[in-house]
Formats: sequence, C-alpha cells, structure tokens
Amino acid sequence: MPNVVVLDNGAGLVKAGIGGERDPIAVVPNCMARPLSSKKWLLADQLLSSTEDLTSATLRRPFDRGYLINPDLQSTLWSHIFTTLLKITPSQSSLLLTEPLFTLPSIQRSVDELVFEEFNFKSLFVSDCPSLAHLYEASRSPYGMVSKTQCSLVVDCGFSFTHAAPVFQNFTLNYGVKRLDLGGKALTNYLKELVSYRSVNVMDESFTMDDVKEKLCFVSLDVARDLQIARKKGKDNHFRCTYVLPDGITHTKGFVKDPDEANRYLSLGDGASVLSERKDDPNQLGVIEKPEDRRTVDLSKNEFSLTNERFIVPEMIFRPADLGMNQAGIAACILRAVNSCHPFLHPVLYKSIILTGGSTRFPQFAERLEKELRPLVPAKYPVNISSQEDPILGVWRGGSLLASSPDFDAMCVTKAEYEELGSARCRRRFLH
Repeated sequence: MPNVVVLDNGAGLVKAGIGGERDPIAVVPNCMARPLSSKKWLLADQLLSSTEDLTSATLRRPFDRGYLINPDLQSTLWSHIFTTLLKITPSQSSLLLTEPLFTLPSIQRSVDELVFEEFNFKSLFVSDCPSLAHLYEASRSPYGMVSKTQCSLVVDCGFSFTHAAPVFQNFTLNYGVKRLDLGGKALTNYLKELVSYRSVNVMDESFTMDDVKEKLCFVSLDVARDLQIARKKGKDNHFRCTYVLPDGITHTKGFVKDPDEANRYLSLGDGASVLSERKDDPNQLGVIEKPEDRRTVDLSKNEFSLTNERFIVPEMIFRPADLGMNQAGIAACILRAVNSCHPFLHPVLYKSIILTGGSTRFPQFAERLEKELRPLVPAKYPVNISSQEDPILGVWRGGSLLASSPDFDAMCVTKAEYEELGSARCRRRFLH
C-alpha cells in the first residue's frame, strides 16, 4: 500500500505528514518571505529558524481571504515540503488534502492540476476541515457524546475566517454552515494598527506581531470591568506588560520582557472584586500616578507596552460590529448554524460544540463563548463547549485517522480517473 500524505493546507499554516501517525512531520507557515538584508526568498520551515531576522520582511502568501489565488506559489511551497521535509515521492503516494468550505470550481480545478499533473500523485481525496475535526474528537472518546450521536457543531476559527459547521455522520451539512469573515490574520492586523497608533510603527512586522498576539492576547470575561482596570496606573493595572522587539544584533526574535507580569491578569478571575478595592479617591490617585508610570515611549529601548490591546483584539471575534463590520459575533453565528438544521438535532449540537483552529487558543475563549451563548440558547438545552487538545493539529489528526482506515483507497479518485473524466466529474465523489 502506498504512503498516504496528509496535507492540512491552511492559509496560515501547512500541517503535513504521513497517514497513520499521531503528529505531522511539518507544521510550517504557508508563505515565503524575503528579509530586508537578503535577496533570497525563505520558505516554510526556513522562516522558523531562530537565526533568521525577519524584521520588516516582504511576505508572499498563496492564499488571500481564505482561498488559493496563487497556485504557482503554492506549488513551490508544496515541492519544498514534499522533497525536503517529508522526503516522499509523490508518484508513489496518495494525497489526502483539506480544502476550505465552498471553494470555487475554478480553484478546485487548479488544485487538481497541481496534484495530478504537476506532482503526479497516484490518487487524491479532498476533505473539509470540520468533518476531520469531528472524526478526531469521536475517536478520542469512543463513549462520548460526539461518538454516540455521530453529530457535532465544529467551530473552526482559522487564519482567514471562522466557520460554525454542523457535522452529521462525518459529513458537513453545507446548508447549515455559517461564516464570520474574521480570523487570525484580521486580529494580527488590528493589533498592528493599535500598537502603531499608540507606540511604535509595526505595520510591516507580521511575524513579530503574530508572536505578540499568541503570547499576550486573551479573551476577557468581563469587558467593562477590564477596561476600567486597564485605565489604572502602576501596580493596579493587571494588564500592562512589555514586549521587546528584535534588534537584529543580540536577538533576532522578539520576546515578553517579564512573563510573570504578563500572567497577572489570571488572578482577576471572573469576579468584580478588583473594582471595589479602590474607588477613584483623588488622594490615592496622586500617590499612584508618578511621572515614570505615565505611558511614554522610549524608542531607544526598542520595546512597547500593552494594556487593553491584549483583550480588545480577540474581542473582535465576539463583537465585530464594534469595529464597523456588518456581521454578527461568533455566538450568533453558532445559533444561526444550529437553527438551520432539523429541530431534532438542536439539543445534540448545543451539547457537542468543538472548538478547533489556531484562533481558539486564546486563554478563556471557551468560557467566554459559553457565557455569550447560554442566554441565546433555550433553557431546556444544555450547552457544552470543548476545545481540542491541540486546536492547530486536530484537523490533521482526523485526516491521519481517515488515511489509515481500510476504506480510504475506495474513497479516492485515481490519476487514471482524473485523466479520463476530468476534474468536475471526479469532484462529485467527495460529496461537498
């Protein structure tokens, strides 16, 4: 039996490995970048090197707004992944590939051309992400709710957008899928704008600001309370922390100056006790607000402080309207997805909500989502939200399971079938 290459081809990260394994061999950025100091383009794993200085690097991505727009660039990246990282021969392997929901037929054709005509894979199976995330969760707890009912609502919050997708018996119910045009990329861009406006210009620092977002941002459980705390001075401000930018000499990567300071917000819990500690007593304010506590930017230090940006940025997923987007938040998105399905499925879907995708890794994401969703859902239905153990790898692991199943070969389209019938006829086999 040939190797099955499992490729979760996300717009932000490519996860690639061999079917049957627990973890992928490569988890690399799906882009290429050229540092200021170099004429050479770096791709995929080369961007993760600790010695590369990617300050103000020029970026090229094969995906835009969630869809493949540059097949040539994708081909270059895949070629590097297959030969250098996976060390496989495509002509002796099958491919299990993930594709965004509702991909246009013209894009599907160009992907099929890449797979069969450029790389010469033996056979191909194309899946969507929600059904693989569901498959992995069902296998992880064989006696759990998802496995017993064969039904779940997968909330996939990725790089380009967020989907709430009902899955029934391993098939995504396309008529029930609802989309929010917000993902990790929009959050990073918003953080760039906030920091550039308030502190130091970081509009060209995509890699650095991704790192800032992943290390320091979190979801607020009480936005009004946290905004008040964020206005406080000195030690009373539980959110202030400092990030040091790369200087290209002593360190080529940015870092959090004081990790303990960055985690102080966790001591707040969900109560409002912090606000009652100190009302705005003018005498006390005078003591706390020293000149050195005021927000000044020392450009010689090459660092900046964050306070309310840490929770305002992920807040976009819950309240896009606050930013002028004409879209409902993630809780309303889930509600509309469930209501699109048969009423018999409603109680089961609310009870088995699965969070996957890198943007669900913000601390307190699941708790906040439950808090938003509970008032919207009829009281007779329990709401249960579970995060995957690794939201970035969950879809790939589902694909690895599927690729190692005895039925996999029969599900694939072979190169001979593609050559005889063409892309459109072959795609009907995948039922989505």
